[in-house]
This record gives sequence, C-alpha cells and structure tokens, in this order.
Amino acid sequence: MGHGRTALRTTASAAVSAALIAGTVVGLAPAAEAAPSVRFVDIPGDGGTVLKANVLTPAGADGSRGYPLIVLPTSWGLPQVEYLAQAQKLADSGYVVLTYNVRGFWQSGGQIEVAGPPDVADASKVIDWALAHTPADPRHIGMAGVSYGAGISLLTAAHDKRVKAVAALSGWADLIASIYSGRTQHVQAAAVLDGAATVTGRESPELRAIFDNLYSSDLSKEQEMIDWGRKRSVMTYVDQLNSNGAAVMLANAWGDTVFPANQYADFYEKLAGPKRLELRPGDHATAELTGLFGLPNDVWTDTERWFDHYLRGSENGIDREQPVQLKSRSAGGYEGYPDWKSVGATRRKIALGGSPTIHANIDSGADGGIVLLSSILDQIAQLPPIASMPLLPRRWAAVWQSERYGSAQRVRGTASLHTTLTPTKESGTFVAYLYDVGALGIGKLVTHAPYTWHGRTPGESFDVDLDLFSTAYDVPAGHRLALVVDTVDPLYIEHNPSGAQLTFSSPSDDPSYVSVPVREQ
Repeated sequence: MGHGRTALRTTASAAVSAALIAGTVVGLAPAAEAAPSVRFVDIPGDGGTVLKANVLTPAGADGSRGYPLIVLPTSWGLPQVEYLAQAQKLADSGYVVLTYNVRGFWQSGGQIEVAGPPDVADASKVIDWALAHTPADPRHIGMAGVSYGAGISLLTAAHDKRVKAVAALSGWADLIASIYSGRTQHVQAAAVLDGAATVTGRESPELRAIFDNLYSSDLSKEQEMIDWGRKRSVMTYVDQLNSNGAAVMLANAWGDTVFPANQYADFYEKLAGPKRLELRPGDHATAELTGLFGLPNDVWTDTERWFDHYLRGSENGIDREQPVQLKSRSAGGYEGYPDWKSVGATRRKIALGGSPTIHANIDSGADGGIVLLSSILDQIAQLPPIASMPLLPRRWAAVWQSERYGSAQRVRGTASLHTTLTPTKESGTFVAYLYDVGALGIGKLVTHAPYTWHGRTPGESFDVDLDLFSTAYDVPAGHRLALVVDTVDPLYIEHNPSGAQLTFSSPSDDPSYVSVPVREQ
C-alpha cells in the first residue's frame, strides 16, 4: 500500500483544505448575525487538556429555568465553527448548545486519540462544564455529530448515563468493519483520514503506528489493530448503551467510502431502545453538508425532531413513523420499514455457473470509483462508476449476467455472494461488483465489496461468503444484473502475489450464486 501513499495524502490534504474553508464559511455567517448568543470558551478536558469550544444559549435565558443541552463534538479535521449554523437553529428552538473541538485538532490540546478513552472522558468533562456554567438541564442531555463527532457521541452515550438521546450522522459503529472490511485495507479512505490529521491535527504515536502498519500490510500487527479498533467501536459496548437507554438515531449515505452503511445497519439491529435508521444517496458526510450551511436539509430536520421528542417531550410523531427510512439512489421519496430485516426480506438468486479462472495483479477496468468523488457524482447526477461488460478482459475479470428483467428490480439492502474459490497462492484479494447492465452492455455500479484471505493451501478449494455493501438502487425493466470479479481496485490494498490465479467454481452439491434483496412491486 505504501507505494501510493504520498500522492494519496497530497490529494487528501487538498480536499480537506477545501472542506475546512467551506466549514469556516458555514460557521461565520450565522455567528455574525447573532454574535451576542455565541460565547467562545476553554474547557478543561480529561487530564486538564484544553478543549476549545463555543456555547449558544436561548435568547432571554437568565438562569431562572433550565434548558435541554445538546453537545456537538467536531468532525475529523474540522474547526469548532463547523456546527454554528445548526447550533443557532437549535438555540433558537430552546436548547443550550455546546460545540467543542476534539482533542488533537486545531487549537484544542492533546493528541489525536481516535475516539479512545480520553475522547470519551473529554465528552463527559464537557457535559460537567456545561451543567456548571450554563442553564443546562441535567435531566435532558443529548449528543450529536457528523463523522468523528458521531462516533464520539455514540461511545459517550454507552459510557455516560446522563446522555439521553444521540443523533449519529455519517459515523461508525464498528471501526474495523469500516476500514478493514473483508480483511482488506480501505487505502484511499485511510489516506484521507491520515492526510486530514496531518494537515489539521497532531497524531499520537499510537495512531501513527496504526496507519503505518495498515499501509505496510504487516500481518504480525493485525490483531493489535483489530483490538485497537474494537476499543473505539460502540458495537463493543452495545450492551452498555442498551442498559443506559439512550434514544439513538443513525443516519448515513449508501455510498459512504469511509464508513460503509453495512456496519450501521448491523449495529441498528442490536439496539434495544428507541432507535431510527436513515440511509440516503451520497458519500461520507455529503447528505448533511447543506445543513451545515444553514440550508434546508432532511438529516438535520430529523435530528432536531429526534431531540424535540426525546429531550423535550414534543409529540411530533417521529416515534410513530417506521423507524427505518430509506431513499433510493435512483429516484423517488422515502420508504419506511419496521426493521432492517424487512428491507431485504425478498431475495432473488443469480446462478454463477462455470469455472472461470482469472489472473491477478491487473485492473480489469471494473472498480468502485474514487473515494468521495464517485458517490457524490452518483448523489447529484446519478452517475455511478461504469464498465462495459463486453469489453472487460476475461483474462482478468470473471463475468456472470442474469436474464433481462421484464419489470423493474428495486434492489434494497445487502446482496451476498457465495462461491467456491481455488487460488494458486496462499494469500490473495478479489473484489466483487454488482452492475446494472443496459441494452448496450454498459454497466452502472450497484454495489461492491472486497475480500482478502491469508494462509490458504495453494490449489485447495474453500467456500467464500461475502456481503456486498448495502444499497438501494432501481434496475430498469429490460436491464440485467451482472456480477464481476477481479483482483485490483484503487480503493483497496490487494494481496495477490505475482502470477497468482483464481478459479471460481460451482459444485453441484454447493452451487455458487449472488443473492440480491429486492422490494416487491
């Protein structure tokens, strides 16, 4: 992975700098209009680390009554003004709102701990400070955030019983399932995070070692990385979170290239208290972006409704709506489901016959796109990555296609691949892609996922079961679905030794297939 690190980090740094400029503009306009309501403060975090913060209180607050408190930790690499537009709206609605820059970034002290124990302790210290220095009501405390702020909010709710409601937007519940799914390093996503940390913060030695081991594919450090990630994943503490009883709203984008939707959906199923899951088109944090500018935004509207009901007792109906709300990448409005299992309840299988052999180390032309850019194009213009099925070289790509569908196929949920694989080397990687293929053979990417193995006996077959990233996509009538498998994708590190070959077979007693979840007409 190290061979592309410099270029990737340079690109990431440029992208982050542009985002930071946008974030600053977002915050400054509302602040200038209502400057008296904003107070910039220093808060002592865990171990006395100084956290830079701002506080907004409702107009006319004189200390004679308490107001519900909402704490907003900043996103990875963004300054404390990030949420000022939304904070102003919330304060105008009757909340005390405290936004703080997480440790290790910008003017806050300390080093980047990646939502480790010091970050969770910081959040509790911020709540302590707000209760002591603002008219915040200790019985009605909520937390929210985008990306990094979402992860810290969920972890804090699992460790601090005072947090009664959470809105976690474009965050993670399982860090390893996000950046190491299928035992495969998500190299472009990691480079974006690393580049942002380099530009805007101070990495801890532990974090620097994690990045370096990830880039170098050091298997001797794999378990250490997994343990590090589990400590920073609310999935590990889901029983504590359920015991604390916080109401949890999760929102993410189908094409999130940093924190894929699957890990949020899996976590949602394990929550026992009040919960809501919203999934929309877009990439990492793009669904929330217009709201940071103070513009109308579905995610932030539902976030305020969530807090209004669970912190203020407002009978706004959000608790009576279907708790799983999905919006297709193709068209149309929101679809409601009673739970995540209902999303993919109906499934159709595509048989994967034959025994194609592909050669490794060459990109066939099928790929998952470019981190952030490709899913943004899909969100805005419905232009996902494309590939020509007839032109894909069969030496480096295996291709299977369904029959043409007589009616539209509304793919909803998580497609899964089952196959038998025979490699010629002990380690390797493949990436599976599901395409919507039109009359001319041009395929639009529906979903994909990587898969890596180590320590296998060359020439010996083994079963592979792989969940592709969850999605919602409408395949038009007259189109086909195609499954493509190759071995190289710029989004990921590949582990195929030179000269490796992979054979995919379908034994009669264990046939290979891809199972596609569809919504009935």
